[in-house]
Formats: sequence, structure tokens, C-alpha cells
Amino acid sequence: MTIQEYIRIIRRRGWIVVAAALLAAVAAYGISYVQKDVYRATVYVSTVPARPDWGLGNTAKDLLRNFALNLKTYENAQAAISQAKLDQDPNDFLANVDIAPETDNFAVKIEARNGDGEVARQMALTLAQLFEQERTAYYAQQDKSNRIEVKVRSSAVGYDHIQPKPQVNAIAGAVLGVLLGISLVLALTWMEADLLRTPAAAERALGLPVLATIPTAGHMRETTTATSQPTRLGVPKAA
Repeated sequence: MTIQEYIRIIRRRGWIVVAAALLAAVAAYGISYVQKDVYRATVYVSTVPARPDWGLGNTAKDLLRNFALNLKTYENAQAAISQAKLDQDPNDFLANVDIAPETDNFAVKIEARNGDGEVARQMALTLAQLFEQERTAYYAQQDKSNRIEVKVRSSAVGYDHIQPKPQVNAIAGAVLGVLLGISLVLALTWMEADLLRTPAAAERALGLPVLATIPTAGHMRETTTATSQPTRLGVPKAA
């Protein structure tokens, strides 16, 4: 396709891309506007081996996955709710908590979400503190050289607002709308690919020069109207 044909497509169907972008942005903003507020708090629990030993270090890394699995239990959720005095069901508590091992940092990451930022902070911090107390009591019975020190990295935990984000979602919706609009324009152009709309397209498709074109109906009417106007001839007056 030539540059002129691309320009023609943009002139004829550019509004489709603009409309799709605007509609998608407005829809994304509207959906975000009615969403409930959600806050997230994150706590890290450090699990450091008692000695810089390769074997003990690998053991600590392997145990991180087990720690994460054992942390997210109904019993631990119930204990955290009771200690923090939260008005929640243990199943709802667990549904809003994510626990993941970070082997590179010898840590367990605990994330909690809630409509109240302070409640999210208490959920994550209380669960981390219970884990620290349980592991500390367990390793106190082990030989000191084989212990893994488990402690909350920091109790000064904040929270961040993760939902809704209308502006971010509106921008993402606009980008998606642009892509959908471009796809629609390309689909319409592909559907019309077999139509020879311009002399250049006909020459390119047939490999023959265009000698003449049939004017459009509107152009023919204008030409007919212009040529059918009566001509006033001057008639000499009688002497």
C-alpha cells in the first residue's frame, strides 16, 4: 500500500480508533470508580542459619517452602484473629493472605489485603509474630550450632492502596481501546481489499494503465446541470 492509501484509511476510519480508545478509557474508569478500596501490607520474616555453613544454608532454603505452607493454615489464621482481636472468619482471613518463600534472601514474605489498611497491617504482622514465636520456641530445644534464627525483619510496617486506581486503569483501557480500534480498522480494510476503489489500485491489480474513469453520479449531475443552463442571446431591438 502507498502512503496515499494509508492517509486515506486514516481519514476515513481514524475516528474508529479514537472512539474505541475513549469508550475503553471511560469504561475502565467507571468500573474502577465503583470498586471497593483495598489496602495491602507486607511483612518479611528473616530465617538466618546460626552459622555460615553451606549445608545448613541449603537446609534453611529448603525449609522456607515448608514454612510458607505451614503458615497458611486454619489454626494459624484463627490464632492471629484471636491475638489481633479481628472480626473475621479464618477462611476469609486466609483468602486475603499470600505467603511466599524468598530463598535468595532467606526470608518468608507475608502479604495481607483488606479494605482497612490498619487491619491489613495487623493481619500480616500478627501472623509473622506468631510464626516467629513458634519457631523460636522450637529451635531453642535444638543445638545452638544447628539453629535457624527466625525473626520479623521489622515491625514498622505500613500499607499501600492497591485498589481502585481509576487513572491507571483508564490509561490502560485507552491503550487497549487503541489496539482494538486498529484491529477493527485493519479487519475492515482487509475485507475491502478486493475492491478497486482508486485508479492506482486498479493499475496495480490488473497491471494495465487506466485510460479513463466513469464519473460518480454526483459529479455527473453537477456536469449535466452546468451544461444544461439556457444561454441568453442578445436580440436586437427594432429600430
